[in-house]
Amino acid sequence: MFYRNRSLQHMAVIASISLVSGCGLLGDESSDEAGPIVVGTTSAPSTLDPAAAWDGSWELFRNIYQTLLSYPNGATTPQPDAAKSCAFTDNSSRTYRCELREGLKFSNGDALDAAAVKYSIDRIKSINASTGPAGLLGSLDSVQVSGDRQVTFKLNQPDATFPFVLATPGMSIVNPDDYPAKSLRKDDGIVGSGPYRLQAYEEGKQAELVRSDNYKGFADRKNDAVTIRYFQDSATMVKALRGGDIDLTYQGLAADDIVDLETKSAENDGLQLVEGAGSNINYLVFNPKDEYSNKLAVRRAVAQLVDRDAIAHKVYQDTVDPLYSMVPTGLTGHTTGFFDDFGRPDADKAAAILSDAGISSPVPLTLWYTSDRYGSDTALEFKELKRQLEASGLFKITLKSRAWNDYVVGYQKGEYPVFGRGWAPDFPDPDNFIAPFVGDQNALGTPYPAKEITQVLLPRSREESDRASVAKEFEDAQQILVDDARLLPLWQGKQYLAGSEDISGAERSLDPSTIMMMWELSRKTSW
Repeated sequence: MFYRNRSLQHMAVIASISLVSGCGLLGDESSDEAGPIVVGTTSAPSTLDPAAAWDGSWELFRNIYQTLLSYPNGATTPQPDAAKSCAFTDNSSRTYRCELREGLKFSNGDALDAAAVKYSIDRIKSINASTGPAGLLGSLDSVQVSGDRQVTFKLNQPDATFPFVLATPGMSIVNPDDYPAKSLRKDDGIVGSGPYRLQAYEEGKQAELVRSDNYKGFADRKNDAVTIRYFQDSATMVKALRGGDIDLTYQGLAADDIVDLETKSAENDGLQLVEGAGSNINYLVFNPKDEYSNKLAVRRAVAQLVDRDAIAHKVYQDTVDPLYSMVPTGLTGHTTGFFDDFGRPDADKAAAILSDAGISSPVPLTLWYTSDRYGSDTALEFKELKRQLEASGLFKITLKSRAWNDYVVGYQKGEYPVFGRGWAPDFPDPDNFIAPFVGDQNALGTPYPAKEITQVLLPRSREESDRASVAKEFEDAQQILVDDARLLPLWQGKQYLAGSEDISGAERSLDPSTIMMMWELSRKTSW
């Protein structure tokens, strides 16, 4: 029997009864007789050290490391995890204090105390890895400890988003005895305090997670072990699902496979597809170091030509939605700025933009994408972008790609004139769709001063603890992004999980940043 569940965050669990002789409704209790639950994804970690990762590695980190705050099932604001309690102690949102739970331990049995928390956060800033999360700590001035269980964060400016930052897996707590203070850990081990410990790891292939007996936090683990298998493409992953080699797919389902799972229900015996609204976005980045990308008229001409509807329909078969601002639908401050300014794709308008700037066409541009990070449809998306731009007669496009780890190195070095990126939020706030992409040190490796945003609009918005009241600041920030056209939003994704109907908890397993909480998954008991 095939099911399609239409919401992840706000749905009631759907129960179905198969009319099989001698059988009753499946229960939800965990049964580990069949071995670990096996989850497939195309998003393999780039590193196992939290100080080096501001990317999809966080999907593994959430389950093995622990943070002071996190998101229990159903929560949209951070709640204590390693912490017993956390709060601002002043009215200006500049002093934030946490008290740890009693008796915390790492997976190897070592005590986790306030000093370990300070060590972990200070280490991120000290190492300041180009691919790491240090950029999230721009408002942090110092970390102080009092006794074994109290940690105080002193901020250099008001920042109501700081609790969200502490809840990201980038702020994972590490054991000072196992992680060097000034350099990254090089081996394939993890010593964390999360719900699971890493029993075995094979880079690019799989991670074996088993229940940690030392964990103290909010996670109510519904299984004893999970194995995460890493695939290069969606087709291979879905074949493994149909063959029973994996129980559930997470990241990386291609549009063809989603549609196939949805429409060929008679052939999908025993599988379920869960769909829900997502806040992940996909966009282009223009590198100001490049001769042509540095020209505003070139960037605006591309913005005038890109047909987002065609990308969403032809490439992704309507499994994504066109996006006209960096802040996605559903968050405070979302706008349609690129549509308001550019309207529908128009080659004549694009030609006039280039002509008025004295730029001859066709303009040569090289577009880069990663071959193994965001799913099998990425190559098709960039072929469609090439077709659209060249059909105007105004551009000559060269496409190039690299595997993710090499791709990151390339854009951090500023090697790509134009490159594609995907973004899943670090936390569910509009700040996280603006701040990471601007400033001298940002997540893109391409400095973007944007002083009105970094020095006025973001600081003003962070003074406000009521995040629903900051729409004006983010609307203004997005108009600046539209005017500069340095970042070009393309589409907003939906969330799809496909798996065996014998697996419970898929609809509860994603936190507000769409990171899978593996502990919510369980096998239904035998009939």
